[in-house]
Amino acid sequence: MPLALCCMSHSPLLDITQQRPELEADVAGALGAARDFVAAVDPDVVVVFAPDHFNGFFYRQMPPFCLGVAARAVGDYSSLAGDLAVPTALARELAGAVLDAGVDLPVSHLMEVDHSTAQPLRELFGALDARPVIPVFINAAAPPLGPLSRSRALGTAIGRFFAARDERVLFLGSGGISHDPPVPALDTAPAPVAERLVSGRPLTAEEAERKHTGAAAEGERLAAGTSDRLPLTPEWDEAFLDLLGAGKLTELDGWSNDEIGAHGGGAHEIRTWIAAYAALAVAGPYEVGYRYYRPIPEYIAGFAVTTALPTG
Repeated sequence: MPLALCCMSHSPLLDITQQRPELEADVAGALGAARDFVAAVDPDVVVVFAPDHFNGFFYRQMPPFCLGVAARAVGDYSSLAGDLAVPTALARELAGAVLDAGVDLPVSHLMEVDHSTAQPLRELFGALDARPVIPVFINAAAPPLGPLSRSRALGTAIGRFFAARDERVLFLGSGGISHDPPVPALDTAPAPVAERLVSGRPLTAEEAERKHTGAAAEGERLAAGTSDRLPLTPEWDEAFLDLLGAGKLTELDGWSNDEIGAHGGGAHEIRTWIAAYAALAVAGPYEVGYRYYRPIPEYIAGFAVTTALPTG
């Protein structure tokens, strides 16, 4: 049962903007520390808990969770595109075990993932298919959203499955903490945008370019203090990281969706971290070996990286 964890924030602006050298070097250092940790773990299987930003999952059918038994990255925001090396038989067995544990988990034989999955795989392994990867989607963008306890239950069920096996497994959580990116909401979006949120039709080249430039401009405004988006909240971010580090995952069950949303629509991505830490906690007490945090308005992200191993 050799289990390990790495959780990290993602941001498309990491790839499509150029920032001051000090900031880029600081973030690169944190990602490098995670990369070194993962290289030492040398996982046989990577389980990626990640959200989606209406690139692979849409309102035509929006599950709270989904496990990919085959998957490809769509390449949004200049992220890597292509197939993930999903071990299909193992993924199917995992899905069955999670269902047996009482957690409803749909499966997809054609899952499409976006930068929230592709970016950490690139940063840690250099490619989408460098290791066997099982992608687990956790809805964090499309209301209605379930309670945090369900994400914890999902992670626990997945952790128990791998705790009984011999593979070296890395649980990889990908998500921001406090952040309020310009992701459209179904109830307030213009009609053409709302139609796409439901239908899932591909973006036109013009729409994709407008999305890129709009996100970059929003990061600049947030850094300048002129944005209408919610500001980053470092105190809340650090409190969240403290609870994870102390293993107090059940205390997060009482955090309401309204409370989380007060720190930005993207703050709901903490669900991916909770699932990953819950999976690791199956092995018993754990210790966070590396923790990085920095509020980075230029990336519209309370940006964090943590690694952890069971203390035993």
